[in-house]
Amino acid sequence: MRNTTCTAVVAVLAVLASSPASAREMATLTRLDAQTVELDRGDEASASIWISADTTIDDGDRRVTATGKERKVKLALPADARRYVILLGENGHSTVVAERVLPLQQGSNFRDIGGYVTRDGHQVRWGKAFRSGAMPLLSDADYALIDQLRIDSVVDLRSIEEREVAPDFVDDRTGALFLANDYSLKPLLAAYGAGDGENTYKGMEKMLVPQFRSLFRRLLADEGAVIYHCSAGQDRTGMATALIYDLLGVDRETILKDYHLSTALRRPQFEMPKVDPKDYPNNPIVAMYMSGDEKQRQVVQPLYTPSGASHLAQFFTYLDQQYGGTEGYLKQEVGLTDADFAKLRRELLD
Repeated sequence: MRNTTCTAVVAVLAVLASSPASAREMATLTRLDAQTVELDRGDEASASIWISADTTIDDGDRRVTATGKERKVKLALPADARRYVILLGENGHSTVVAERVLPLQQGSNFRDIGGYVTRDGHQVRWGKAFRSGAMPLLSDADYALIDQLRIDSVVDLRSIEEREVAPDFVDDRTGALFLANDYSLKPLLAAYGAGDGENTYKGMEKMLVPQFRSLFRRLLADEGAVIYHCSAGQDRTGMATALIYDLLGVDRETILKDYHLSTALRRPQFEMPKVDPKDYPNNPIVAMYMSGDEKQRQVVQPLYTPSGASHLAQFFTYLDQQYGGTEGYLKQEVGLTDADFAKLRRELLD
């Protein structure tokens, strides 16, 4: 199963690598198989390479190669162990690199939000927050890998109906705090398809205030890593991630590229268990999910409107017009302060 998983991850990353432009990262790790990754040191090509279980070099870490000139280096890094690669420059400066996409056997769109470079040259810290789709079918090996992430809390952005069908178990297996706010998806589903498909996220920023407040409070608490997710890990989770990145100073071009990775990274077959609709007669999620052909349900639709605009790009425009930007929204609706913004930047940026 692990080899199958790694093959799928490699295929996805090949698609991502073929895109005409890449998001701003200091260095990258690409998984080649279950035992090997390829490190692209980028501008840090003269740095020595260390392997660590965390993001700092300390006792027990190992140097795998001294300073060299090769930009790309293959490293032995098993898929079942969460490890960080630390590039140590001759001047003592270090850069941390990790796999963005965790090679879970039965996860969907599960990734570390770290690694991107902000407009002023800082780097989003690895290992602080993870985004995902629903996780009802994780394997024992998946839980073993997630257990290495030192998870403090799981923030579930989903509705009551979604959680009923596809419950989380990460908190049970890891001892993490579980947070969710009850709301029904019925009003949103009732309006689905009624418009022209433009500005899909407009209004969702108000519906999701309790969820976003929970997420930012856990990030501010800084008591361990946070997992946050919805069902597909692309819309509500994509909005939340965009708010975090925009607040931290990641440029919006990079944020949009990261948002659209969901199309390649989702695995819908692991986002909801197979259920009998008769067991959930009043659950609209089940009715919607089971209404189409099974093969069609596995087709991931790109996150663009009928006019070809990015859903997230439209949401950013709406935030700018309605609230004066991300900070204005987080202040007015979520209740964050300038002091909160400063602390989040201290905690989430190198």
